[in-house]
Amino acid sequence: MLKKIKLQEAIGSKLAHDITEIRPGEFKGPAFRRGHTVCEADLCHLLKLGKNHLYVLDLAENEIHENEAAVIMATALAGDGVTWKGGPREGKINLLADRDGLLAVNTTSLAAFNMVDEVMCATLHNHTLVKKGDQVAGTRAIPLVMKRAPIERAAAIAKQNGSVLAVRPLRRARVGLVITGNEVYHGLIQDRFAPVLTEKVEALGSEVVALDFAPDDAEVISRVIGGQLDRGCNLLLLSGGMSVDPDDVTRNGIRLAGASEIHYGAAVLPGSMFLVTYLGEVPLLGVPACALYHRITVLDLVLPRILAGEQIGKAEFAFLGHGGLCKDCTECTYPHCHFGKGV
Repeated sequence: MLKKIKLQEAIGSKLAHDITEIRPGEFKGPAFRRGHTVCEADLCHLLKLGKNHLYVLDLAENEIHENEAAVIMATALAGDGVTWKGGPREGKINLLADRDGLLAVNTTSLAAFNMVDEVMCATLHNHTLVKKGDQVAGTRAIPLVMKRAPIERAAAIAKQNGSVLAVRPLRRARVGLVITGNEVYHGLIQDRFAPVLTEKVEALGSEVVALDFAPDDAEVISRVIGGQLDRGCNLLLLSGGMSVDPDDVTRNGIRLAGASEIHYGAAVLPGSMFLVTYLGEVPLLGVPACALYHRITVLDLVLPRILAGEQIGKAEFAFLGHGGLCKDCTECTYPHCHFGKGV
C-alpha cells in the first residue's frame, strides 16, 4: 500500500515512483526517479510540479510494484526473436526485435492478456517486417501498486499457447522465375515482369537463381517448372496466365507439374487472382498481371510470410480480406498505411 505524507515531512524519504515533469516543446520525462531520497533542496522543484504530498511505499505480501510487474509481463510476452533491455521506466518496458524478420503476434492471446485488469500490451501489426532493435511492443502495469494475482494470471495467459510475440527470420531462398505468355516468349513484347519480381525477391534477402520463359503451353510450362526444381530452386514465382481467360493455361501447367492442391484467388485488391501451391516442400506463387501496374499487391503481403516459413492456404487468403483493399493512393506510403494490416 501507499502511505501519504506531507511534502514538508518527506525529507529523508525515498520516492515510491518516478515523478514526471512536462515542459511543452522542451522535455517530458522523470524529474525524480523512484528510490530518490528527498532532500530539502528538492522541495521547491516538487512544489512547482504540483506535489503537496508524497507517497511512501509499504507493500503487503500480495502486492506488487509497477516496475516488478512490468518485468514479469515483458518476460512472459517476449518469445523467440524478441527481447527487452534495461529496467522498466515508470512501470513500462519496450520490447524489441532481437533480429531482422517478420513480426508474429498471437492476436487472440494478446486480447486475452489485455482483458486482465490493470495490465496492457500494445504491439505493431502482425506480419510487420522489422529490423533488429526496432520496438515491436510496449507493456506496462497501469497502477503504481496492484495485487500480484492479476499480474501472474496475465503472464500465464501470455505463455499459454506459446509466446504472444516472436520475430521469425526470413530464409534466404533460391528463387526461380517463370515468365509465361506467347507474346513475351516469341519476342513480340519486352518482358517487364522479371525485373519487378527480382527487385522484390532481393529486397527480402533472397536470390533469383533461374529465369525461364515459356509459351502458353501447359506441357512446356510443366517441364520448365520441373527443370527449375532440378536446378535446386526452393521457391518458384510464375507470372502471366493467371486470369480466367481460356487461353491462360498457366494453372494447368502447374497441375501437370505435380501440384495436388492449388489455392487460387485471394481476398485482396490488387491481386485477387493470386495463386499459391506446393510442390512437395517448395512453395509456388502465381503472380497476376496487376503486379506490373501497382507498386504494392498481394505478393508483398504473402512473400515475406512464405519466407518466414508460414504455410499459406485458403484460410490465410480469406483473412487477408480485412485490410486487403488498397486505396491506390497517388503517392504510395506502404507499409505506413492500412493495406494488409487486418491480420
